[in-house]
Amino acid sequence: MANVYFTDLSTKPGTNLMKKLEVLLDRAGIQNTVLEGHFTAIKIHFGEYGNLAFIRPNFVRTVVEKLNSIGAKAFVTDANTLYRGSRSNAINHLWTATLNGFTPEVVGAPIIIADGLRGSNEVEVEVN
Repeated sequence: MANVYFTDLSTKPGTNLMKKLEVLLDRAGIQNTVLEGHFTAIKIHFGEYGNLAFIRPNFVRTVVEKLNSIGAKAFVTDANTLYRGSRSNAINHLWTATLNGFTPEVVGAPIIIADGLRGSNEVEVEVN
């Protein structure tokens, strides 16, 4: 059974939510899951334009910084949606990500739409 790590949302001077996230990442053993120099995807849901149902970009930056500090080559990614909407192709998807605050400057890493321009780039992989 997997361990679950959590923290409360209360903060104190010097202990903001990003610091708490760093502690969670360390306790979860992130340093043991990433190989130095390897591309490391951070799969994110960028949200639809106008909603707030997504992780805030500043938390993503904390994860990027932690991964990069242990030698990863982190990037942020999402896949296009099958339904019509603002994330059904890579161009609109990247605009939506930008409007919701997900830019390379904010998250500290490149943003790559995983399944290509139209959402049709895929590769089957065997899962053992």
